[in-house]
Amino acid sequence: MLRALAVDDEEPALAELLYLLRADPRVRSAEGATDANEALRRIGRALEGGDGAIDVLFLDIQMAGLTGLDVARLLAGFARPPLVVFVTAHEDFAVKAFDLKAVDYVLKPVRRERLAEAVSRVTERVASSTPPATVADRIPVELGGVTRLVAVADITYAEAQGDYARLHTQDGVSHLVRIPLSTLEERWQELGFVRVHRSHLVALHRIDELRLDGAGMTVRVGTAEIAVSRRHASRVRELLMRGSSPRGD
Repeated sequence: MLRALAVDDEEPALAELLYLLRADPRVRSAEGATDANEALRRIGRALEGGDGAIDVLFLDIQMAGLTGLDVARLLAGFARPPLVVFVTAHEDFAVKAFDLKAVDYVLKPVRRERLAEAVSRVTERVASSTPPATVADRIPVELGGVTRLVAVADITYAEAQGDYARLHTQDGVSHLVRIPLSTLEERWQELGFVRVHRSHLVALHRIDELRLDGAGMTVRVGTAEIAVSRRHASRVRELLMRGSSPRGD
């Protein structure tokens, strides 16, 4: 059973596509988005939530702002990208679409039989796919109404802010994401992040200095000085002395 997201900036075309998808018994759910940024946000939220990732994106090509081809290129940076089926009135982009590993290329007006064929191809691909990666190397963030993909390798530390986390990057920019710090800790431990405090998660290789004084232990990450709690102090010191990853690999 597939979870689908259809994207088209023409609402009548989107409504017709959703009607056909929801009538297919192999489609568990079909949601709609009218622009690329909304689609990327929904994909990111699905990955963060507990109701499962989106399996397939039925994507128009020519849209205002980001095109469907732009979206497909951005999805390549996701650890668990949905499959892509392009649904368009234009034949000219087929070569580019398949270069971006599209599963199918459906021309408008969409016929029920042709869409069913595309769903079959997606179903086969999902059934035969290998288990997805469990650690994302990029994370979607919103900046000025635009969804960007930030490389985890560029993040120096993360700071808890309630149910959110603020990500600090090496270029001095920060991003607020709706993900608890405990979730990031679980996802990123294999990427070298270590919990130093209940409110801070730090990239081990970004620590420039470890200080011990009467007030306790601190680490310096760039220009930021971050307190290390007693609970985490011995582990942080051990990892730094050994030069090991948080998993001890």
